[in-house]
Amino acid sequence: MPRPLAWIGRLLFVVIAVVVLTPAVVGWRVWYEARQDERPRSDAIIVLGAAQYDGRPSPYFEYRLRHAFALYRDGVAPAIVTVGGKQTGDRVTEAAAGRDFLIKLGAEAGDIVAVETGRDTLQSMVAVGAVYRERSWDSGVVVTDPWHSLRSNKMAQDNGIDAVSSPTRSGPSVRTRDTQFQSIVRETGGYLYYVLLGRSRHTM
Repeated sequence: MPRPLAWIGRLLFVVIAVVVLTPAVVGWRVWYEARQDERPRSDAIIVLGAAQYDGRPSPYFEYRLRHAFALYRDGVAPAIVTVGGKQTGDRVTEAAAGRDFLIKLGAEAGDIVAVETGRDTLQSMVAVGAVYRERSWDSGVVVTDPWHSLRSNKMAQDNGIDAVSSPTRSGPSVRTRDTQFQSIVRETGGYLYYVLLGRSRHTM
């Protein structure tokens, strides 16, 4: 029979392997999902909110909205769902700012559903899931930054949405290698936190 020290050594090896390999695998999945661009015919395009300044979308948000509008214009879905509530001190929700911006781009107002609930991705996806159930929708194309796609899709699927991702390829989220690396590290932690604890780390 193996000696106690041998068992301890094996246990430590397994623990270290799990601690090292799990983040590495998730990080690879974040990177891989960021490279996908799926555009099946769907019930709606779900564009996740980011900061807005008194009704004006931030650069991150603007690029998401422009990409969502391009999908809508190409006939990927007949509706766009804008997502996001208010942060402290805001007068306008992210969802409302996104809706107004899409209308200026040329989207029909009646084709936009503004879900003005949620201060993070998880809260927003819970609210979007409720809207989907009310409208008997099933499928959605999630538009966000590339590195945010894996976690966003997981949260959407956990709320009853048959979700795929078509992330934006332009804007500050993909501008530099440093930004991309930092985003992958952050999203790896965010995904693990959500999967292990079922909660959001309040990152959008």
